[in-house]
Amino acid sequence: RVQLVESGGGSVQAGGSLRLSCTAPGFTSKGCDIVWYREAPGHSREWVGGISHDGRETYTDSVKGRFTISSDAARDTSYLQMNSLKPEDTAMYFCKPDSNTGRGCGVYAWGQGTQVSVSS
Repeated sequence: RVQLVESGGGSVQAGGSLRLSCTAPGFTSKGCDIVWYREAPGHSREWVGGISHDGRETYTDSVKGRFTISSDAARDTSYLQMNSLKPEDTAMYFCKPDSNTGRGCGVYAWGQGTQVSVSS
């Protein structure tokens, strides 16, 4: 299994911004889409959004207009830019290549995630 590494989390006040990073070695050459999730205490893991291998972005309604997903092929890294953060965005954030999008995209293990805490 290939290990993912997420980073960039932290504690911010409402209205602030953070940029999360997710490095998944080889996902670009495999043609994988990238999906971002979050898990708040007491809640199940929630789909946040994703970016396809050809650059199409999708988002859950609660983050549309505030979050932007991008990817850097040269670094095999995806980014989640989060603006206008709200307390309800507080969660552990994870990413993962979508195993349905290409051969070899299912070889990735979940990373440790990165914690985002937003205070009011």
